This record gives sequence, structure tokens and C-alpha cells, in this order.
Amino acid sequence: MNSLFQFASIGSDLAETAKDTALRFGWDLPHFAAQVISFLIVAGLLFKFAYKPILTALEERRQQIADGLANAEKIKAELAKTEAARLEVLDQANTQANQLIEEARSAAARVREQETQKAIAAAEQIIAKAREAAAADQARMLTELKREVGRLVVQTTAAVTGKILTPEDQKRLAEETTRQLAA
Repeated sequence: MNSLFQFASIGSDLAETAKDTALRFGWDLPHFAAQVISFLIVAGLLFKFAYKPILTALEERRQQIADGLANAEKIKAELAKTEAARLEVLDQANTQANQLIEEARSAAARVREQETQKAIAAAEQIIAKAREAAAADQARMLTELKREVGRLVVQTTAAVTGKILTPEDQKRLAEETTRQLAA
């Protein structure tokens, strides 16, 4: 309760001070009314020419910021879509590249098999030609051997018998020798 009396005394002191100030400086209704009208005119002009344009500019700026944020969100969404599309294209490209690699490997295997078959066929041809050449050489050598053996038989027979053989005798002995060698 004591504090209530203190507030009352403060209120009365303020009223007393206001009264003292009004008496000391003087309070005149026409001057006070003129000051109020001047204040209202200045406040009206400030509101119309300063506050309204500033508030309008602030509202436009707020709208631009909101539009910018909305555009940023749209750009983020588009960027995410573009990134997803890029990843999808990369996946497709990787799939196609792997498929091409597999096709190339299978084609290389086919070509390797074909080349191997060609090499085997060429080797078999070379072997066949070598066998034919060996058989021809063997036949030629056998023929030469028969001729040489026939000549040696004729010479040996001539030396053993001590007579000179006629060409018909030589031919007959060579043919007999050949028949015996062939058998």
C-alpha cells in the first residue's frame, strides 16, 4: 500500500511540474493549434511523398525477392530433372558401349576362329604338298637307283663272264633286274 501512495505522489508531482512549465513558458491556444496544424501538414506531406514511395519500393522489392526465390526453386527443379536426364543418357551410353564391346569381342572371336581354320587349312595344304614332293622325290630316286643297279649288274656280269655284252643283252639284264627289284 505504501507503493500506491508513492505512485500517487509521483503523479501529483508530474502534474505540478506540467503546470509549472505551462505557466513559465506560457500556453496559448492559437499557437498550439497552429503547431498542431503545421505538424499534421508536415506529417501528411511526409506520408504522401516519402513514406508511400518508400513503402511501395519496399513492397516491390519484397515481391522481386519472392519471385526470385520462386524462380530459384524452379531452376533447382529443372536442374534436378536435367541431372536425372543426364544420368539416364550416361547409363544408356554405358549400356550401348558395353553391348558394342561384347559384339566386338564376339566378332573378334569369330575372326580368330576363321583365321585359325584358314591357317590349319594352309598348313594341311603345305603338308600335303610336302608329302607329294617327298613321294615324287622317292619315286625319282627309286627310278635312278634301279637304273644304277641295272648298270652295275650289267657291268658286274660283263666282268664275271668276261665277254662284251651287246646292247640287247644289256637291255634284257636291266629289265630282269628291274622286275626282280619291283617284286
